[in-house]
Parts: sequence; C-alpha cells; structure tokens
Amino acid sequence: MGAKEILEISKPRIVVLLVITAVTSMFAASKLIGPELDYLGLLHIIIAGSLASAGSSALNHYYDKDIDPMMKRTSTRPIPSGRMKARNVLIYGVGVSATSVIYAALTLNLVSAFFIALGIFFYVVIYTIWLKRLNSSNIVIGGFAGSAASMAGWSAATGSMDILGFLVGFLVFVWTPSHFWCLAMKIKDDYADAKVPMLPVVIGMQKTSKYILVNTAILLPYSLMLYAFGLGIVYLVIAAVSGGLMLAYHYKLTKNPTSEFAWKAYKVTAPYLTIIFVGIAIDAAFHFRF
Repeated sequence: MGAKEILEISKPRIVVLLVITAVTSMFAASKLIGPELDYLGLLHIIIAGSLASAGSSALNHYYDKDIDPMMKRTSTRPIPSGRMKARNVLIYGVGVSATSVIYAALTLNLVSAFFIALGIFFYVVIYTIWLKRLNSSNIVIGGFAGSAASMAGWSAATGSMDILGFLVGFLVFVWTPSHFWCLAMKIKDDYADAKVPMLPVVIGMQKTSKYILVNTAILLPYSLMLYAFGLGIVYLVIAAVSGGLMLAYHYKLTKNPTSEFAWKAYKVTAPYLTIIFVGIAIDAAFHFRF
C-alpha cells in the first residue's frame, strides 16, 4: 500500500474543493458573524476536513469495487487493478473518517464535528450505498455531503448554525446536479455498462441537458438571493457573472447535447464552486452593501 495508492483512493481534488468551501465559510462567518477568526482553528478545519473527505472517498472506492472494473474511467483504480487489497482500503476509510470526527470534536466544537460526520454519512451511506445504484436522483440528494463541509466551516467559527450559514452551505447542494450531470453525460456509456442509473442513462442526453439548464436557472437566483440575507456587493457581482456564464453554457448544451460539449460545460461548471466561495470570503473581508 504505497503513498501513490493512498493518495488515489483519497481523491485529492475533492479534498481540495471541500477544504476550500470549509475554510472560506469559516473565514466569512468570523468576519460577518464573529467572533474574531482563530487561525489555529483554521488549521484544525483543514486537517479535519481533509481527513473526512479522504476517508469517505476511500469508503466509496471500497463499496464500488464491484462496478469499478466495468467502467473505463474507474477500471484502473487501486482495488480493481490489484494494487490495493479491498480490506486495507476499508480499514483506511473507516479509520480516517472516524479520526476526522473525533479530531473536530476535540479541536473545534461539537456542532462542527456533527456536520463533518453528517457529510461522511451522506456521501458514504446515503449516496454511495443507498441511492447511487437505485435511483436517478442519487446525486441530487447525495450533494448535501458537500454542503456539510461548508456548514462545518461556518460552525467552526461561530459555534452554531444560523440561517446565512445554512443558505451558504446549501449553495453546494443546488450546484451539484448541474456539475455532476454534465460529467454523467460525458461518461454515460460507462454508467450504462455498470448499470448505474445516472440521469442520462435513464432519460437520455437531450432531456438531461434540459434538467441541467433548469437546475442552473434555479441556482443563479438562489445565489443572488443570499445578498438579502447579509452578503455584500462583491459577492453579488461574482455570483451574477459566474452563474450567468454557467447558464449560458448550459443553454448551449440543450442545443448540442453531446458528450463532447457536456465535457466543455463540465469544465465551466467545475470551477464555479471555488470561485463562489472565494467570492464569499473576499466579500466578507471587504464587506459593503447598498
């Protein structure tokens, strides 16, 4: 079990994305709600968040070990390729996930630890084990795992959860279907081979592209609405521009619902979350409203 394999089952790109949402949420909460930012706390949320994401990703690798060989995208993963034993991945996943929750409870607070545990539960149990192979709404409901990362960061700063903290976290939930369905359109045949009922497999590419457009048409006003709950002008501009760009690409996708264009739309959709959460942090640092 080498370092390369451990890194691979930990899905580092997802770790980075979720840590960014948690850290920016923590920073924004400390500026907008208070108390003053604890920089040691920032380090603790990075460690706890990284462990939670890595552990739950490993458990996802373990549970999907039977369908991964069927899909081109996942057939070279450490378990199906024989580079790691399934049992070792399971031990690593459970151990690292449990450590993240205990670490958060000891270094941050119980509310933050609760949201970290909730994120792990949603990704591993609700999405991976229960819904992924059962229902085409799998990623819609499973998307709350990402929201929990933001809420963990917010509550790490404030010690509680308020309406703005919840709504900021819920942004991840609203964004996830547009993001993931673009990817699902790109690798539709993979999911069909593995009999995973992702939306394009169930209803086809054209209808999926319309679902993506509708979802983004909900995401844009939702993101702008956060101004009414206390975010400022800097955030509003960033949300309008980035959300508008996504909407334009997803409209084009309905006119050209191919796996090639879905991949282009995915590349536009993917950075949105980082941009919007960095925008929230910048807005909190230079906060002004009309």
